Amino acid sequence: MDDLNRLSVQEFRAKSKLPVILVLENIRSGLNVGSIFRSADAFRIERIICAGYTPCPPHREVLKTALGATESVSWEHAPEPKQCIQSLKDAGVAVWAVEQTHESVALHEFSPDPSRPIALVLGNEVSGVSEEVLAQCKGALEIVQLGTKHSLNVAVSAGIVLHQLALKQGVLAAEK
Repeated sequence: MDDLNRLSVQEFRAKSKLPVILVLENIRSGLNVGSIFRSADAFRIERIICAGYTPCPPHREVLKTALGATESVSWEHAPEPKQCIQSLKDAGVAVWAVEQTHESVALHEFSPDPSRPIALVLGNEVSGVSEEVLAQCKGALEIVQLGTKHSLNVAVSAGIVLHQLALKQGVLAAEK
């Protein structure tokens, strides 16, 4: 691992973070949650909030796919998603849903405000971000898709969105 310049957990925690918080709202699958932890580690985000009934570490399926990322990425549980979103907004965080809506902003056209941290809400695998939480968000970001399905697995969506935000904030170029 040393020859690949991988960070230890201690080095990871000491490094600056991409000012992004992922809010996982009522995600059913621990396997998806674990995969999201790996993407969160890959892009060194601030933290994950497992909201509602989203499985949290040390859930067996989360640990299986996280492959240790639950040790590096800060996380917390918020039993009430709506209260979680309100607390983030009260703290000055810009909260966006990752969801397809009639008013959604194409991810590739989105320019985050560099002076504010951002929270991204990822919703349930079947029903998406709840209407109640969506109404609390500043807006929705949509991953433009060209196929017939127009839906992606929630863990795949997390990876795409985090990669795009890291690119837009110049983090990847600075690290390589």
